[in-house]
Amino acid sequence: MLTISPSTAIGIASLKLIGTGQIKRVRASLRAENAQQLDSQDTYGPLMCLRLFLRRNYSSFWVRLGMDCIIIGGGPAGLTAAIYLARFNRRVTVIDGGDSRARLIPTTHNYPGFANGVRGQRLLELLREQGRNYGVGLIEGRIERLKQDGERFVAEGADRVFEAAKIVLATGLIDRKPPIPRLPDAIAQGLVRYCPVCDGFEASDQRIAVLGHGNDASGKALFLRTYSRSVTLLTLDGSKPEQKSCAELENAGIARPLAIVAAIDHAHGKVNVTLTDGERLTFDTLYPVLGCDVRSTLATSLGAEHNEEDCLMVDKHQQTSVVGLYAIGDVVSDLHQIAVGTGHAAVAATHIHTEL
Repeated sequence: MLTISPSTAIGIASLKLIGTGQIKRVRASLRAENAQQLDSQDTYGPLMCLRLFLRRNYSSFWVRLGMDCIIIGGGPAGLTAAIYLARFNRRVTVIDGGDSRARLIPTTHNYPGFANGVRGQRLLELLREQGRNYGVGLIEGRIERLKQDGERFVAEGADRVFEAAKIVLATGLIDRKPPIPRLPDAIAQGLVRYCPVCDGFEASDQRIAVLGHGNDASGKALFLRTYSRSVTLLTLDGSKPEQKSCAELENAGIARPLAIVAAIDHAHGKVNVTLTDGERLTFDTLYPVLGCDVRSTLATSLGAEHNEEDCLMVDKHQQTSVVGLYAIGDVVSDLHQIAVGTGHAAVAATHIHTEL
């Protein structure tokens, strides 16, 4: 007597419901999208096509089936985790507030695979497209609260509630902004930069200003001295680094005006700074080091452990102290790099798959 699994029975019934013609069209689309990667064997069978058809066209229905994993945050880390999980045939949805730091990057040149660099917004578009190809659910919105319900999690938004077996937080952080008018324009032009590790090379031989407090700012200034002989450390409040740092700054030839910053503006491709003693300085690039706010409260409200900066503590699988709750990217690491976040994503997604 022939026996079939429940999933196969559902697949056969669903094929009859939506029609084999639709399945053929899905398969043709998938093969066209991946023509360079397929061999002569058709890797997209009817049931896989059905799964992707439902994910792509009936995402709300797919969500109601119950998620294996919800990813909160749609930056490079969150989207990479979603792609991995979808390719593991897991039901995964990304809930994204639309404010990834990556969207502000004019062009990144240190992310592998893009010889001529890639705009942050373009990278996000490519990752979203790749996710959709594997049926990742992408929902715009914000999660305001996380709760535990037995072995599952409940994520509450303003007008929707989701539940899943696992949660991945890819919520990142928010940089504290310097007092500069038309700041988005300054960032787009490369006049204001936040990450010396990412783009210090692009500031080579420029007149660089570092704006910040104490030892953190002095460390960034010393790092940038690798790229330029003209580095100036400015403050908004007159705070001074420790004596050891002051000596290192002096030895490196980093200027440190005594007066504090009174005003900052930008025009004609330059950053103009006025000090409280009336002196005016002009720079090609300004790096703010004013701190940041790590968006970890969804996890800490459940008791997840964190450090003094509110970055979440995780194990080697990116799992927090709350079982089933994972964290990746800038919400975890002080090395704010896209490559670091996507590495976290691969580790977390693989562990989630093996645990489900």
